[in-house]
Amino acid sequence: MAGYILRRLLQAVPVLLGTTFLIYFMVFAMPGDPLLALFGDKAPDPALLERLREQYHLDQPFIVQYFLYLGGIFHGDFGTSFSGEPVSAILVRTFPVTIRLAIMALIIEFVGGVLIGLISGLRKGKLFDASALVVSLIFISLPIFVIAFVAQFVFGIQLGWVKTTVSAGAPIQDLILPAFVLASITFAQLIRLTRASVIETEQLDFVRTAYSKGLSRRRIIPVHILRNSLIPVVTYAATDFGVLLVGATVTEGIFNVPGVGRTLYQAIVQGQGPTVVSFVTVMVLIYLVVNLVVDLLYGLLDPRIRYVK
Repeated sequence: MAGYILRRLLQAVPVLLGTTFLIYFMVFAMPGDPLLALFGDKAPDPALLERLREQYHLDQPFIVQYFLYLGGIFHGDFGTSFSGEPVSAILVRTFPVTIRLAIMALIIEFVGGVLIGLISGLRKGKLFDASALVVSLIFISLPIFVIAFVAQFVFGIQLGWVKTTVSAGAPIQDLILPAFVLASITFAQLIRLTRASVIETEQLDFVRTAYSKGLSRRRIIPVHILRNSLIPVVTYAATDFGVLLVGATVTEGIFNVPGVGRTLYQAIVQGQGPTVVSFVTVMVLIYLVVNLVVDLLYGLLDPRIRYVK
C-alpha cells in the first residue's frame, strides 16, 4: 500500500507541472500586456508601468517567470494580484466558502442519488423507477440558472423558507438552497448511474449464488449488490467534487456566494492573471488528492481489487 501511494504521488508531480505550465502559458505568454487592462482607456505612466512589470516579473522571459512562480508555490507564496492583495489572502477568504458549498452539494447528491438509484434499480420497470427516470431527465435537461431562479422564487419568495441570497460570512443555513441547486444536475446523473450499476450487478453470478444459498435480501442488497455497484458511483462523485468546486460560478453568482467561482470569474474579466493561475493550481492539487483517496477506497469497496507492487 505504501509503495502504491508513493507511486501515485510521484505520478502527480508531472501532472502538476504540466497543468500549471499550460495555464501560466495561456495567461501570460499570449499576445498583449496584461497590465494595460488595469488602466482601461487611460494611458499609463511609462515609469509606473515599468515598475509594475518589474514587480510582477513581466520584464523577464516567460520561462523565468514560470519558474519564479513555481518556486513561490513551493514556499507557500502564490503571488500578488494586480490590485495589490496577496493571492493567498484571497484563497483563504474564498476557498472555505466554496468547499463548504461543494461538500454540502456532494452529500446531497451522493446520499439522495444512491438511495433513489438503488431503489429504482431494484424496482426496474415499476412506477418508482419510471418516475425517477422522468424526474432525473427533467433536471438534466434544465440549465442550472433556470433551476436556481425557480428555486429562489418558490422557496425564497413564495414560501419564505430560505434566503434568496447568501449573507456575509456565508453561514451554512444560507448555503442549503445553493447546495441543492448546485447538486441538482449531477444528482440526476448519479441516480441514473447508480440504477444502471445496480441492475448490472444484480444479474452477476455471485449475486445469484448468494440468493441460491438462502441469504436474505436484506443481507444481499447492502453487502453484495450495493457495495459492488458503488465503484463507478464513487469514481463519478469524486470527479464531480472537483467539478462542483470549479463549476459553482453560475450558482455563486446568482446566490451572491463569496466563493471561488464568483471570484475566479471576476479575476478573468478583470485580467487578474496571478489570481487565475493560483486558483487553478489549487484546484489541480485538490483534484489530485481526491483521485488518490478514491483509488484507495476501491480496495475497501471491492476486495477483489489489489494494489500490485
